[in-house]
Amino acid sequence: MPLKKNEIQKFKTRLLELRQKITHTLSETQQEVKRQDESTGYSQHQADQGTDDFDRTINLELTQAEMHILRQIDHALEKVEEGTYGICDITQEEIPLRRLEALPYASMTVESQDKFEKGLL
Repeated sequence: MPLKKNEIQKFKTRLLELRQKITHTLSETQQEVKRQDESTGYSQHQADQGTDDFDRTINLELTQAEMHILRQIDHALEKVEEGTYGICDITQEEIPLRRLEALPYASMTVESQDKFEKGLL
């Protein structure tokens, strides 16, 4: 059964809230990495520098993951505007409501996502 307008609006609100949170987190992470870059060379010991580099690497990896989610959220918001939200990008089947509740930026059914990740699509 297709999503109702009020359900789509509820998901749009959740997506916008998620987008705002991730954007805020990305901004903070970028500022932290910038601060770490500015303090490079001031460590008293080589191990301190290694720890700083490790922290920076972790922050950059988290940033990449968050950027990926942000792209998925933007795609879901585009689907809301197009009127295709809740429809699988691959099979054109409805994405189950429970999946959307758990992952509002899902653009594929579980089966399609699994095949996509295995490189079968």
